[in-house]
Amino acid sequence: MSKPRRLPSTAIPDHYAERFQTLKQQFQQLEYFCKGTLLKRMMKCGKVQCACRHDPAKRHGPYFEWTYKAKGKTVNVKLTRNVMPLFRAASHQYRKLRSLLNRLETLSQTVLRHQTKLAQSADRD
Repeated sequence: MSKPRRLPSTAIPDHYAERFQTLKQQFQQLEYFCKGTLLKRMMKCGKVQCACRHDPAKRHGPYFEWTYKAKGKTVNVKLTRNVMPLFRAASHQYRKLRSLLNRLETLSQTVLRHQTKLAQSADRD
């Protein structure tokens, strides 16, 4: 099987190459990240006479949780009020990572389509 022929980098328009490099550099700016959902819950207790049973405004809490999937199972991690901002920032970084990957993929597909057209026209010549 023969090696796929790579087109010279000059076959890629400069604006695509520059944009790709800019997006790759943004990866280095990412901080720690985590996938999942952050929850702030107000809970009812098990006591029949407690006010939380009858009045939603008097529920206990807030209690903070980080929920994510691991090996097909939902995992809940209780968080303190102090670490909640840390996980909120990490969750935001994860969204940035996903967005960055989507933009890189879209740009890569555009460049690959462009290179395919150039390769097909070169084969015709």
